[in-house]
Amino acid sequence: MGSSTGRGPRLLAIATAAVLAVGVSACSSSKSSSSAGGSGKSGGSFSYWSMWRQDEPQAKVIQAAINQFTADTGIKVDVEWTGRDVAKKIGPAMAAGKAPDMWDEGADVIYGAAAQNGNAKDLSAVLDMTIPTDNEKVSAAVPSKYWDSLPKDPNGGQHWVIPYEASTAGIFYNSADPTVSAAMSSQPSTWDDFIKVCDALKAKSEPCLASEGEDSWTNGLWFDYLLNAGGVNFNDLASDKTGAAWDNPAVLKAAQQVEQLVKGGYIIPTYTATKYPAQQTNWAGGKAGFLMNGNWVTAEVAKQIPSTWKYGFMLPPGATQPDSMIFGFALTKNAKNVSQAEQFMAYFLQKKTLSGISTEAGNITPRTDIPAPAELTDVQKTLDAPKLRLTFDGVSGDWTTKVWNQNFLDFWHGKIDAAAFIAKMKSDQVSFWKSQS
Repeated sequence: MGSSTGRGPRLLAIATAAVLAVGVSACSSSKSSSSAGGSGKSGGSFSYWSMWRQDEPQAKVIQAAINQFTADTGIKVDVEWTGRDVAKKIGPAMAAGKAPDMWDEGADVIYGAAAQNGNAKDLSAVLDMTIPTDNEKVSAAVPSKYWDSLPKDPNGGQHWVIPYEASTAGIFYNSADPTVSAAMSSQPSTWDDFIKVCDALKAKSEPCLASEGEDSWTNGLWFDYLLNAGGVNFNDLASDKTGAAWDNPAVLKAAQQVEQLVKGGYIIPTYTATKYPAQQTNWAGGKAGFLMNGNWVTAEVAKQIPSTWKYGFMLPPGATQPDSMIFGFALTKNAKNVSQAEQFMAYFLQKKTLSGISTEAGNITPRTDIPAPAELTDVQKTLDAPKLRLTFDGVSGDWTTKVWNQNFLDFWHGKIDAAAFIAKMKSDQVSFWKSQS
């Protein structure tokens, strides 16, 4: 899980920018809280670079919280709405001694740009802080599973981010689509049952799947989840310098199941020859039953779907743990105004404040007592699982671009079969790790 992998450049932009499609109004006012930080105003200030642009819904929610936080505590927040470039700027800024105290991004980006190198402060102290007005500790409001799924920093810590937005990925569909509902009276419990659903759709001339053919991330999630169903950890598979892990029969089985989707004629025609968002638009237009994607897709297609739509969501049959992708606050290595920034982190997690991420920005929060937007109700239920895991089990570094991307796309496009895909992955992986030594 590094800054070079994760959601990929397009998907990072989607995950964060597409919420604009919700078309929500700014969370511009908030009632004063008299019990926001203990007795009296503590004063001081801290600096903050945000991944959001000023015109985005998340920025408006955070800005409203900043305004109220300053009114309640006297602590001023010097915020810069840096946008997605924050990940590129933060490292050089730390090296030059010009970094802010706090910044925010996806956990994978924070890890790749800072935490994995020991450049993010441990925030365990925040977990022990009491959230103003809610009278409960951060550790009680945010389930520990969000931190438990994260990779460890050089000191073995996982508390280098305080999450305020949660997301996952899986199979989306319109449960009000009569063809889908006729083919799937209940969500399939086995892979064979899912293929039967695809066959039923195909018989009605409706492709089972929409797929952005050039995207190894969303399409690769099929293999990722099927490996999980077979008890295989993707990161362990990718990290095996001998390549022997690819000989596991469970890996071949997962590849053969993916091959069924490709060879069965279940994917919307022309998927290999179009560019994003062509097939997503086709799916939103009812031209395919299912779409594998992150939960930001509902915001992306909000203006394209008819009012009759009703979102359904599921993981591929057999998958035991949903993906977890969180966005949150981090402190830079040499942050000077630590206590003020940590106070804000706890402050922002107030139920009444954090609810704006759902009601205004159309996303899910890590607090289980804040309902998700209606279109993400099933997604939030999936995130209620007792354990979460990182997408692709946190595979990081150049392996994705040098070993995975093109080989998987060749497989997904039907140029090679399951056995050839595994053989190619194994040989290329062995070569890759040799080149790294």
